[in-house]
Amino acid sequence: MYISDTHLKSFLADANLVSQKDFDVAELEAKESGKTIGDILVGKGSIGEDELRRTYAYILGIPFVSLVGTNIPYETLALIPEPVARRNNIISFSHKGDELEVAMLDTDDLAAIDFIKKKTRLKILPRLTDAASVKSSLKQYQKGLKDTLGDVIKRETVALEKEKGDVGEADLRQMAEGVSAVRIVDTLLRHAGAQNASDIHIEPLENTLLIRYRIDGILHDAMELPKHAAAAITARIKVLANMRLDEHRLPQDGRFGAEAGGEKISFRVSVLPTYYGEKIVMRLLRDSISGFTLESIGFHGTGLERMHDAMRKTTGMILTTGPTGAGKSTTLYTLLDIINTPDVNISTVEDPIEYQMARVNQTQVRPEIGFTFATGLRSLVRQDPDIIMVGEIRDKETASLAINAALTGHLVLSTLHTNSAAGAVARLLDMGVEPFLLVSTLRVVIGQRLVRKLTAQHEPYELSRDEQNQLEKFVDGGAVLKALKEEKVVAKEATWNKVPFYKPKGSTETPQGFNGRIGIYEVLPVTLTIKDLVMANATGDAIEKQARSEGMLSMAEDGIFKAVQGITTIEEVLRVISE
Repeated sequence: MYISDTHLKSFLADANLVSQKDFDVAELEAKESGKTIGDILVGKGSIGEDELRRTYAYILGIPFVSLVGTNIPYETLALIPEPVARRNNIISFSHKGDELEVAMLDTDDLAAIDFIKKKTRLKILPRLTDAASVKSSLKQYQKGLKDTLGDVIKRETVALEKEKGDVGEADLRQMAEGVSAVRIVDTLLRHAGAQNASDIHIEPLENTLLIRYRIDGILHDAMELPKHAAAAITARIKVLANMRLDEHRLPQDGRFGAEAGGEKISFRVSVLPTYYGEKIVMRLLRDSISGFTLESIGFHGTGLERMHDAMRKTTGMILTTGPTGAGKSTTLYTLLDIINTPDVNISTVEDPIEYQMARVNQTQVRPEIGFTFATGLRSLVRQDPDIIMVGEIRDKETASLAINAALTGHLVLSTLHTNSAAGAVARLLDMGVEPFLLVSTLRVVIGQRLVRKLTAQHEPYELSRDEQNQLEKFVDGGAVLKALKEEKVVAKEATWNKVPFYKPKGSTETPQGFNGRIGIYEVLPVTLTIKDLVMANATGDAIEKQARSEGMLSMAEDGIFKAVQGITTIEEVLRVISE
């Protein structure tokens, strides 16, 4: 929104909202910094941001609306998908005929207005609003969707109740394509997408069907459905994932794509026979990984510098390690996204392909027809690649091929299932990789876990002496404090016993006080001293000890570093490193 400083000064002076002195100081700073006077006044606290926005609305003649306490009909609210509303701070609050009124923080956001106009095919009437209105309106998405979900589930399971009875195999496809099954499954998928769930668990129990979502790494009960709904829901998901409807005794795997919560999501489906019926787990995979940076997923300081050094190399191997669900794939895809430039050819062999990346040649392994990581990698090196990503090194053959690819002029990225970065070296040696080949190719090894992130409403507290003593069994307080000082998180004179920590504070939107996850890492560079230890067949403990003496923070120490910053909690760090 452009308003000349002259108009703003005149209005603020007439309304006695800002003193002449404050305005003169802001005017002088604006000339020196290039910022607007309005931004400087807000930054100095001379006027509130929402108050300034109301002023802009008055001067420009744009209606201003406050939506705090306003109950917006869900069908109107949902005309703009929640991710779009959050990203652009725009709320649809009134729909009459072919007109849609939308509340915005910036009515000059023509791209957002045009997008919504094309999506809804309605005439868009922009209105200015304040941040509190946007925040309160966004909360209504969850409540509205939950209410809608409950209504759909109740109505459609009643319909299925009337249809229940002995179901033959010939009836399954008809049930899967029935209105009730389609609506229930579609609503479950939308709700999971809106909750930002990573997995949906559909578990048959003795008398009910339990639905659970994994959110930020923790499973939560979502709802229980009548047991008679299981057959139709299972059949519907099998049809979507292109599975056999008449197979109930063997596990099946499949995949399908859908739109949930306003974004395209791929669902990786696993069906497993259990005592009470077929259990279904669906992994939600967002189609794009773009926009992530090493900093945004949790790298910092010396570890970040070591990662950038390794990525600048054109040959060698970068490994990331950790258990299932530690975020290894996200780390590899982030690395690929950074080094994916027009002058390189990138090829991958994966199981499964979790994210689709532009300009990357991605290949899915198929062990059932003999197309394994080893056979895929053997073919990739004949495709003139500069960079190769191998989803996982599982055996000696894959390890040897990856090492040879790194030796012959390729940068190779891959994962290993080990508990620590140093443990990856011992694992590769156990697979039969020769030490001299390993030290010639391995550039850096990452150990990682995922911890839940605190919301902005977290509360500070100081550890007791007993808690500090307990904590120092896992971490070197001096190493953490040194890193905090190097990155200027705390003052140079700070002491370990006075460092603050934080605990969650729940809210209506985030009852547990957490939102999203971030990685904690240990980054082990293969230096000359580490190479000497590898050649001498040193243990993983000896390698880790040497790496820490050269400045590597352990995962626990990196976690405490983030806990001091209010990113996560000590309990979260100890939970994941103890798994």
